[in-house]
Amino acid sequence: MLAGVATYAGPVERTAALRQAAAEVGELVAALTALAPAVAGEDIPAESTSQAYFRVREVELSDQQAALHGALVIHRGLEDLCDASLSGADLALEVTGMRQAVLDLTGAAPGGDAEPVPPVAVPESGVGASLETVWSARWLIGHQVHVLFNVCAAVAVADAARHLRHGDGDAALGRLADATVYVRGFPAAMNHASTIPADYYMAAIRQTMAPPSTDIPLSGRQHRGYKLFRAAMKDLLSLLPDSYEQLACKSVELADARGALLEADIVDAERHVTLAYSMVHLRRSIAQRPEGPDNAVAELRLMRHRRAGQYAPLIRFGDHYIADAVAGLRHS
Repeated sequence: MLAGVATYAGPVERTAALRQAAAEVGELVAALTALAPAVAGEDIPAESTSQAYFRVREVELSDQQAALHGALVIHRGLEDLCDASLSGADLALEVTGMRQAVLDLTGAAPGGDAEPVPPVAVPESGVGASLETVWSARWLIGHQVHVLFNVCAAVAVADAARHLRHGDGDAALGRLADATVYVRGFPAAMNHASTIPADYYMAAIRQTMAPPSTDIPLSGRQHRGYKLFRAAMKDLLSLLPDSYEQLACKSVELADARGALLEADIVDAERHVTLAYSMVHLRRSIAQRPEGPDNAVAELRLMRHRRAGQYAPLIRFGDHYIADAVAGLRHS
């Protein structure tokens, strides 16, 4: 069902497909809940201010519970996407990431080409809620989808590294491809969360992520799922440190699979820059250090440049201008 969502159809057809997909995932949630009810997340103490704010908790789960909670995140995400004005390109990336998460969390085998599904009566989402309530909920829902993608990507990259250590190249290639799906979904999920008016974000949401509303200013660095992903990437590159050309001499498939993942990681950083600009323009980040760059966009741009400089020799079309500039700064 997720594979068949018409992401580039007209608004009526697209919304109908999303509602149908949400209904199907709702059935998956019901089936998993029948095995055992979901853990009450609010009963689990938050380990950080970020977890408390975004309503994310961390606890060891059984396979059934992991699948159920992942499906719940996807279900809420799809219901909100019925009303969110997300671009077709981002919708395709987010839905593809959701589909991969369902496969990974349930252990299901991917099917063939999507077949048309007869439409069913699905209640409209968001009926009766004020726009402000929908926008505030969307900010949390999109971030929770992002967290799900972070955790799934971290697992996929760690799996790929483990397969490489055991000499199973084919399995490693498969998990690298899965990880790339999730990383391509990172900016799509963030754009989903940000499909709200910038004025509303500045007036009503931004202040809730900084003192006195929170103990400390919130930032992406505090998301544990993202830290797990970055640690997994570091481990992967310690196993595959060769340049693109050197690795391609050993395995073109592996060089290209690693390159696709790294390119997606760079694009995620690039799109974070443009997203921040659209939301806060030239203002400083709420979590910015006093000695940092002048504004949020400049800080995010530096993060992009560092990542592009690190990856330049590892991908086929590396940003060698930035790599040379970063190297020059280190030796100046």
